[in-house]
Amino acid sequence: MKGPQRILKIGRIDFTNVWPVFHYFPIGEFGSSIEVMSQVPTDLNRNMRNGVIDIGPISSFAYAESHNRYYILPNLSVSAYGSVRSILLFYKDNLDRVKNGRIALTTASATSVNLLKIILQKFHGGNPEYSFAPPSLHDMMEGMDGALLIGDDAIRASWENHGYQVLDLGAEWTRLTGHWMTFAIWAIQREAIESMPELISRVQVSFNESKFRGQSELRGIITAAMDRLGGTHDYWKLYFSELNYDFSDEQKKGLQLYYQYAMELGLLSGEVPLNIWNNTNILQVNE
Repeated sequence: MKGPQRILKIGRIDFTNVWPVFHYFPIGEFGSSIEVMSQVPTDLNRNMRNGVIDIGPISSFAYAESHNRYYILPNLSVSAYGSVRSILLFYKDNLDRVKNGRIALTTASATSVNLLKIILQKFHGGNPEYSFAPPSLHDMMEGMDGALLIGDDAIRASWENHGYQVLDLGAEWTRLTGHWMTFAIWAIQREAIESMPELISRVQVSFNESKFRGQSELRGIITAAMDRLGGTHDYWKLYFSELNYDFSDEQKKGLQLYYQYAMELGLLSGEVPLNIWNNTNILQVNE
């Protein structure tokens, strides 16, 4: 006799940038078969790697480090072609100073930290000194030349009268490369695919339906963002419209370029295939 099916544990990034995918996700329809856990990216990355979470939007760099553990849900990402507004380098004076200065890094996202390293080292010829710090702009800038913040922490800091220069890493990546930047992808534990393929198929369909609805019915998401963080309706409408939640060929090309540069700088040890799950087999993208 078959034992009870285990619960599928779904991770959710505790930032507004994923809300258009999660806001209309019908958790109640799945009853006790799923559990949703909200965490910052680094905690979600770690718990995916340790097998505590089965499926979730992990940092693109975290996928690269453990790609042999995961498949990728198709058609889902957090990407931008240009400004992202929530991955920001705050710095004093000018970029020439900060690129060889001292930079405080958020502990919340490996993708953004390594994107900053690629931009400053490969494209601007810099070699700064990095250290990690809690996500408070005022405290991070004490004795430092720059500070990297992401997610809602970056958004809040961007509204302050801080007096610093600000570099949007999404905009800078696209300016330098002409490509999309993908910050997170929806990864699945291989073991979960083997043990719960039907449930994961239902979850995949629901995520895509929620995404399409979230992109076309933004009013409720904007209201929720204003209630949680403040800001104006116009700000949040622009913010969500500049993010993209697909994972098409163009996004894949941009992500593979990011992986290539990370490998060239020694941030990754080898090539990273994109193992896309399509319900019946695995499509490997490795251009």
